[in-house]
Order: sequence, then C-alpha cells, then structure tokens
Amino acid sequence: MANYSISASQITEGKNVFIRGKLGFAVLARLIEGAELVASDQRRTKNGMTPVGKPHITATIIHAEVQCADPNNPTLEEQFVSERRYDSPKRPETGANYSIDSKGSTLPIIAIPSPKGDGTYDQDESGQELAQGLDVTLVLRTYKPKDFNNRGLALEQVIVHEEPRYYNAGGVDPAELAARGIVLNGTPRPVQASPAAAPTAVPVATEVEDGLSFPTPQPASAPAVVAAQAQVPATAVAAPVAAAPAPAPAPVAVAGTAPAPAPAQEETLEEKLVRLEAENASLKDAGSAVGAPVATGSWNGSGQAQQAGITYQG
Repeated sequence: MANYSISASQITEGKNVFIRGKLGFAVLARLIEGAELVASDQRRTKNGMTPVGKPHITATIIHAEVQCADPNNPTLEEQFVSERRYDSPKRPETGANYSIDSKGSTLPIIAIPSPKGDGTYDQDESGQELAQGLDVTLVLRTYKPKDFNNRGLALEQVIVHEEPRYYNAGGVDPAELAARGIVLNGTPRPVQASPAAAPTAVPVATEVEDGLSFPTPQPASAPAVVAAQAQVPATAVAAPVAAAPAPAPAPVAVAGTAPAPAPAQEETLEEKLVRLEAENASLKDAGSAVGAPVATGSWNGSGQAQQAGITYQG
C-alpha cells in the first residue's frame, strides 16, 4: 500500500485541481450502471481493486501532470492528487497515470476549442465519447461525502486542447480518409437505428373462385349468456323444467279457396254414451246370418218365434 504524505482528511472541500495528460480511457457521455456496473466491479475485484458500487463515470490519463496555480507552492489538494498518480506495470511507457471514478448522476462538462480559432472553448454537446490520445485537462473538485469525514474527488470538467476526435468503434479513422483526399465537414456521428414498429394486425385475404379476395372473418366473441353459464359451479344441477307446448298456428285464409271447417266441439261424456248406445242398437244382429227376430206365432205347435232368414220346413 502506497504511503501518502497528504490524507483525505487534510484537504478542504470545494477546491479545484487541474491535471493534464493524454486520454487513455474514458466513459464520460453516459453513466456506468446496471449490468455494466456489475461487470466492472467484478473486474476490479479480480484485479485487487476496490469496487465502485454506484453509477459513475470514469477517466484515465497517461503522462499526467498536475497544473499547479503556483508551482513553487502547491496546495494540499494539488499535492493530494499528484501523490495519487501511479505507474502502469503493463505499460511503463505511459509514464505517470491518473484515474478517477466520479460517482453521481451528473455528467462532466466537456469543453472543446471553438472553431473561431480565437482561443475560446465551446461546450461539446455531441454526446459522443472522446477518443484515446487526446490532449486533455481533467478539472477535479474536492467535496465532503455525506456519511464520511474524509473528502473525495469529483470530475467536474474535461478541457480538450485540440480538435476533438471521438471514439468510433469499428469506424473509419478520419486521418485515413484525409490521406485519400476525403475530408468530411464536421465530425461524423453514429446514427442509431429506430426500433422497429410493432406490426399492425391486417386481416388475411382469402381467395375465392371469382378471383376476388375478402378478409378472413374473425371469430365473434362468445355471447354474454355463455359467460354467465360458465360461472355456475359444477356441482349445481338445474331442475328440469317442462317445456310449454307451442301454440297451434292460426289458420290462414287463402284467396279463392273455401275456408277450412272449424274443428268440431268435443262431446261430453253423456253425449258420447248416448251415441254409443244408439250405434250399438242399430248394429245389433246386423251382421248375423239369422237376423233379427220377427212376430211370434206357432211353429210346429212349439210356440217358438220364427226367425227371419233362411228357414227349413220339416
């Protein structure tokens, strides 16, 4: 562990420190959060570093030098930052490195040289990440965390000292274009593809024999009565209901035809008995070969009545 002469408890909040170098790596146009934050913290832990644990932006510069307001009398804050520079074991040629992970939800202001060429700066609003190798100054601010006594550092601004270049993953280096006589006006910006719109439901056409097409009919929603029946518990049994007899259709008169006779009125039980007795009386012995009896007289002195029909005299 490095031994520092200036501790975080010795510096004062609200002070600015300027440190200049070549941009080695940076994420400044967006926050590192969500799944990216988890992966970043895992890498830091694997490399023996303390995980950040909160959304943040990050910047690393190489060949870093603190720009002291008075080089002969650096402030405690300037000494604090200068002592936090480090050498990269894997890339010793990069000299003194300085890295900062600035927590919070505010992105730093990025200032780029004005195209007027008058030495002034404009705020970069391209929303793009700066390219590696740019000559930049990181403007730091000291602050006091809410729940800690020690002070911290936040990245407030990034000053670009040359014409800005932007990180272009998989793109074309503008220098290569210029070498071939192709010069673009301004800095090309990546174009984000718009999300595909959800397809609109269109009725499917069905061919018919006459060559015309019509939308396929969609199934109608079930009647409300069916839904109501579905709510009846399975254990409920409906009581049988006798169906009412359908009324007989009324007779319809047809022009040019005689009206249908009205149905006969139903006879009473007494009338039916009288009719049956009369029918029995008229049909009695009508089917017999002997026939009905006639007036009585003597027949062979027997005194028996002679029957009508075929007789044989002895």
